[in-house]
Amino acid sequence: MNSNVRRIGIVIGVISLFLIFSVIMLIDNTIRLAMFSNRFLIKTMQMVGATRWFIAKPFNIRGVINGIISAVLAIAGILLLKLFAESWLPELKSLSSLKWMSILCFSILALGIIISLLSTHRSVIKYLRTHLDDLY
Repeated sequence: MNSNVRRIGIVIGVISLFLIFSVIMLIDNTIRLAMFSNRFLIKTMQMVGATRWFIAKPFNIRGVINGIISAVLAIAGILLLKLFAESWLPELKSLSSLKWMSILCFSILALGIIISLLSTHRSVIKYLRTHLDDLY
């Protein structure tokens, strides 16, 4: 029985890694698509003489705010799902730990901020490096 549980755990782990990779790629592509619509604004700011930091700062702040909002929505969804599952199966209340739930919530918040900030900053730098003729 232990070997079967171990195999199931490995399969679930592989599926989880695939889903994590897929989610990161979807978030990155969505942010890159949103930054594509701002490519002319970025290039205009650069042509006026703004520095890279001055151009990237508002986009990075917006990326952090979007990451926080997304993480809060994800945390709320997880907590609602947990409450719903505990109402169906009251035995789950004995398995939940405040320590692990807070670690999970903090991890989701940190990953949401990091992924959105890195994707936004990378996209802004990409459009700062491109030539004006390549934007079309």
